[in-house]
Amino acid sequence: MNDSIIKKIIALGGNTDAVSAGKSFVENWQGIRFTHYLYDKDWDVYGIDQFYESHKELYHNHQEKFYDNLLTHYFSAHDSAYGQYFVKDWIFTPFKEDSDDQQEFEDLIDEDYVQEVVGISKPDFLCILYSYGYPDHYFVCTEDPEQSNPTVYSTDHEVYFDELENEGNFEDFLDQFMTQEEFLEVVTEYLTEKFGK
Repeated sequence: MNDSIIKKIIALGGNTDAVSAGKSFVENWQGIRFTHYLYDKDWDVYGIDQFYESHKELYHNHQEKFYDNLLTHYFSAHDSAYGQYFVKDWIFTPFKEDSDDQQEFEDLIDEDYVQEVVGISKPDFLCILYSYGYPDHYFVCTEDPEQSNPTVYSTDHEVYFDELENEGNFEDFLDQFMTQEEFLEVVTEYLTEKFGK
């Protein structure tokens, strides 16, 4: 995992204390901790109107406290569906002999197609993110030759591994997510435009 990626993960609120140059991408990703979800830059202010309605007195009288509370709420392990991305770290082994995944997905995933897309024979995968959107699963290949910056692939539960899209390298992929500061800018602009102040 390269230094630029580590800095981006820290900026997004991840704890990278367990990351080490001598570890594989999988080991490093599984050692990173997020205490909150991620929001992409195309996020559509899901739930903000409801949050405002529940806290409008605070918004109009103590805006700093309002925004502190909003950030605390959105950047937590809440159970509201706000269009967020959930950080994951589980291994998916559809082509490994006698694995649970192989038994479950045998004859459901076209091995030749997947190998053609990722360029690796009998690949195993690490799920890095899940979302409510389309596609809803994001993976890296555990044997990706570029362990410091692997390729990210996406698929959706409706077409699970029947459609697999190359999303580019992990460093560029991270650029689509907002820091808390960027999130706050989006929300502040939206609320100021809608409710003033």
